[in-house]
Amino acid sequence: MLTLMTAAENGSGATEYILHHLTFLSNKTPQGIADFSVVNYDSVFFSVLLAVAFGGAFYAAARRASVAAPGKFQLVVEIIVEFVDTLVKDTYHASSKLIAPLALTIFCWVFLFNAMDVLPLDLLPNAAYVSGLAHLRIVPSTDLNVVFGLSITVFILIIAYSLKMKGIRGFIGEFTLHPFRSRNWLVQVLFVPINLIMEVPAFLARPVSLALRLYGNMYAGEMVFVLISLLTLSSGFHALASLGGWLSIVGSVAAGVIWTGFDLFVALLQAFIFGMLTIVYLAHASEHQ
Repeated sequence: MLTLMTAAENGSGATEYILHHLTFLSNKTPQGIADFSVVNYDSVFFSVLLAVAFGGAFYAAARRASVAAPGKFQLVVEIIVEFVDTLVKDTYHASSKLIAPLALTIFCWVFLFNAMDVLPLDLLPNAAYVSGLAHLRIVPSTDLNVVFGLSITVFILIIAYSLKMKGIRGFIGEFTLHPFRSRNWLVQVLFVPINLIMEVPAFLARPVSLALRLYGNMYAGEMVFVLISLLTLSSGFHALASLGGWLSIVGSVAAGVIWTGFDLFVALLQAFIFGMLTIVYLAHASEHQ
């Protein structure tokens, strides 16, 4: 890592620096696009760590909740819970004990995933390098395995809720009787292939759109941080000897601060979108068409 930073300062290792920050700490090099034997240890570690942090913080707030003298953290937790609960009540009109906790978990967990992106870029990777780890990526939502794991879980719940609320006939009917329908059964049979062609791809696109929307936004944000860091490092200490060098460093720092604020907003927005779409998809799965 230190060698890569030095190379970046000299302008000779920009590609190596970028590739290093985009490489996971894995058990092996992937063989092909879909290699299910690969485990990204850093993604697993930070996903579990943030889940424990989120669950522990909310559990502690619930245990210490006070009506007479609520603390600041309790108020923050209550605002988040009420906000998600309102979204669920306004969108999901059936009765379920799972939807609100699921939406709350997804919203907070995904936001914590995304918020890791605002930590200093080289802080934890440098600490990992000193500890003997060659690579470390700290943003779980930049790992396709993580985002597809979340979206496929939601997709499975969509199918389960559809089968529970509508039965097998109702579930199949949504793909065969929409959008074209006729009272004449013979005409309807002719419409079935057309309906399947139109409905099935849209249904299968749900987990893909959920995952890639989150992944694309956070990956782009991470790349901007890498480029800003690279710009700062490429200036080197020799830039302090000139006014132009000082302006370059100040500009890089200012760009980093501005992008940090924007990236934090994007992190919150993407967590809201992922949670909201989860509620909408499950609400649609529970409604009879």
